[in-house]
Amino acid sequence: MNGEPSSHLVHVALYRPEIHPNAGNVARLCAANGLPLHLVGALGFRTDERAVRRAGLDYWPYVDLRRERDLDELKAALPESRFFYFSAHAANIYTGVEYRTGDCLVFGPESRGLPEELLKDSFNKTLRIPMLSSHVRSLNLATAVSIAVYEALRQIVPRPQIPASSLVQSQ
Repeated sequence: MNGEPSSHLVHVALYRPEIHPNAGNVARLCAANGLPLHLVGALGFRTDERAVRRAGLDYWPYVDLRRERDLDELKAALPESRFFYFSAHAANIYTGVEYRTGDCLVFGPESRGLPEELLKDSFNKTLRIPMLSSHVRSLNLATAVSIAVYEALRQIVPRPQIPASSLVQSQ
């Protein structure tokens, strides 16, 4: 894809993910929607064939999995993409963005999130998913990715017109 505009609706990037069930859930989400999953940097788990087979990830062949060494390599791989960085500490709300085809949604490691310097340098492109309670530090990674992905898809993908004749009448 180097240098070519992205034809993918959205790219999902996990920077240094640590917990394999979270990454597995995100991979399933990406496979279900035909979205590329970028695993960036060192991983806290293995993704080789033996590990995937042992975990019973029957959807793994349908994951458009891409590996980048670091965030600079990710940006080089997607030169036409806009990057949005998700953090529980961001000022901007994720629904305040007009997502476009080819955008890349970037999420940090579960234990510490994205690097502070990156968030400061990208203040206007750093987004949060609000939580009503102050008793929880952050959302689960797979949950946060799902919320963000479906908001982006809601905006990008035209709503299908369902004929009234196919709707079931409730009694």
